[in-house]
Amino acid sequence: MMIKLYQHLLALAFAVSEINTHPWILSNVTLGFHIYDSYFFETMTYRATLDLLFNSYEFVPNYECEQSDTTSFPSFYRMVPNEIHEYSGIVRLLQHLGWIWVGLFIVDDDSGAYFLKAIEPLLSEKGICSACTIRLPRHGRIFTNNKEDIRFVNMFESCMNTTARAFVNYGDTMTIMWLITFKNVLLPDYMESSFVDKVWIMTAQNELIVTGVTRRLNLEMFQGAISFAIHSKQPQGFQKYLHNLRPQWTQADDFLREFWEQAFECSSPNPQELTQDDKTCLGEEKLEKLPRTVFEMSMTGHSYSIYNAVYAIAHALHSMNFKEINHGKKSRKLLKNYSFHGEIVTGFDITSMLLFSNTSFVKVEIGRVDPSAVEGKHFIIHEDLMELRRNFNQVLPVSACSDSCNLGFQKRKQEGKKFCCYGCDPYDHYSNETLVLGIFIKHKDTPIVKANNRDLTYTLLISLLLCFLCSLIFLGPPGRVNCLIRQAAFGTIFCVAVSCVLAKTITVVMAFMDTKPGSNMRKWMGRRLSVLVILSSTFIQAGICALWLGTFPPFPNMNMHSVPGQIIAECNEGSVIMFYCVLAYMGLLSIISFMVAFLVRKLPDSFNEAKFIVFSMLVFCSVWLSFVPTYLSTKGKYMVAVEIFSILASSAGLLGCIFFPKCYVILLKPELNSKQSLIRRKK
Repeated sequence: MMIKLYQHLLALAFAVSEINTHPWILSNVTLGFHIYDSYFFETMTYRATLDLLFNSYEFVPNYECEQSDTTSFPSFYRMVPNEIHEYSGIVRLLQHLGWIWVGLFIVDDDSGAYFLKAIEPLLSEKGICSACTIRLPRHGRIFTNNKEDIRFVNMFESCMNTTARAFVNYGDTMTIMWLITFKNVLLPDYMESSFVDKVWIMTAQNELIVTGVTRRLNLEMFQGAISFAIHSKQPQGFQKYLHNLRPQWTQADDFLREFWEQAFECSSPNPQELTQDDKTCLGEEKLEKLPRTVFEMSMTGHSYSIYNAVYAIAHALHSMNFKEINHGKKSRKLLKNYSFHGEIVTGFDITSMLLFSNTSFVKVEIGRVDPSAVEGKHFIIHEDLMELRRNFNQVLPVSACSDSCNLGFQKRKQEGKKFCCYGCDPYDHYSNETLVLGIFIKHKDTPIVKANNRDLTYTLLISLLLCFLCSLIFLGPPGRVNCLIRQAAFGTIFCVAVSCVLAKTITVVMAFMDTKPGSNMRKWMGRRLSVLVILSSTFIQAGICALWLGTFPPFPNMNMHSVPGQIIAECNEGSVIMFYCVLAYMGLLSIISFMVAFLVRKLPDSFNEAKFIVFSMLVFCSVWLSFVPTYLSTKGKYMVAVEIFSILASSAGLLGCIFFPKCYVILLKPELNSKQSLIRRKK
């Protein structure tokens, strides 16, 4: 008997006892129950169920564990949460903690194969790879020295020696017990160090149980383990029920007697069964004194599911009894009303395990998976509550195949390995903006760079780099954050770039006016004027964006009306008027820059700065003037594509028209970039 699992039976008995004493449910009806031993075989469970339903002496093995389609099987009712929510929670936990290289330990049966089939696509979708997959045997299989067993030990050793630090364990109670025994008894001593820096993530199907000889084994490998458990509540009176539980040796309750003997390691007070070394059970032992690895006083998630199942049946029977309903379809309807519409609506608690030397432990709740919660609250985790191993010094371990590449290096896929494994190679190229910025910094003391405010040129180049990068915010599935910031970031960054161009244009005008006798323009020349133009222009745009986000912020939306037969995931702009206000202000700045540059295009200028600004603003205005009608005439995902194209095209226009001619002079015509050449041209 698995001592800890005896609580499942007690939860059943407690629920039946409550219902029998309840005046409002099945009054004048006394419920009873039959208990069958499954011997940890699914076959025995289904056989016992069919025996209860049909009372048949002939067993027909016609079942499949994975079937849960309520359309084909209308009498199927799930009294535990859907496992797919647990799998999704495991993946989100790994993603949140940055563990992208994990080992998988699964039970070697149909349920393990189903788990692997379900979770591997979820892992790949989030960029997580499995370092190894080990299939664990069941039912206490004993190892020998044959080739298959030696091969398993080698695979186990290879898996534990990978760079993975996080291991997901899917199985049942017997799987955990087998793993404890395998680690303590069968593994070589030199592999002991392989377990000291690992974090185990256990699914809700696992129960950490020690019984018999395993009570004396080392459980240190599970220190700091993260466990998923079915969310449960504590029914009133259950603790009292356990406190009052006492074995009656004279009554034929073999289950309770066997449980008591194994839990307290004693023998029943029967002189014929006692030996000289046996400790006699007094019947006054306290269940609360047992370690939690042996027996838990609080109702576990599995026990709570059994408790709910009993009440669901009782309520359905009560309604049938009241309404005298015997028809199968109506009884299913009543049962569905009291079994949470066929699937229990609850979630999973995420706990961290703290073990003590006496094999007892404490589970600290660190998070929860709740599929019924509001958006953004489906998954909650508190890293500060995690109980980590002493080896980690309370710092989250890194579980990755390769270290992150340093700045200036890029990832290189390694042949024959999974996508999480990569090498790091130096970048063999630079972005256009970075290249131009590097050229200007290297030649910062030459006339072409110093002309027309060098700092303003650097600011413009950096803002253009950000303009190109802001197009990336528009890629990918719409989320709350990227929908909120993408238009505001686009409008503000482009405003900085256009303001820099406007400041350069005004600088050209001021430089010419300063040559006139009696002019006071010199005090406005230089950094002060440029900073004033950029800050004032950007401040107005930032104010418009702040007003937009504060009143009608953009949000992710499922558009079912734009394209018939399609649901489009998009960012709803919240207020179209505010969006066009952002574009209008940016257009106003660009038109002013174009007009001023056009008026001064024939002023004497050593490097034709005003002419280049005219061409750049002409390209910029053309792109965004064509953007408006194109944007209004497109629907769905093509609207985003149009905006991304406009961002890239206008940024490229500014970069090419203003800076490429200067780079041409710096790199290919260096003789023109000198003081002597400048003096000759002035003469």
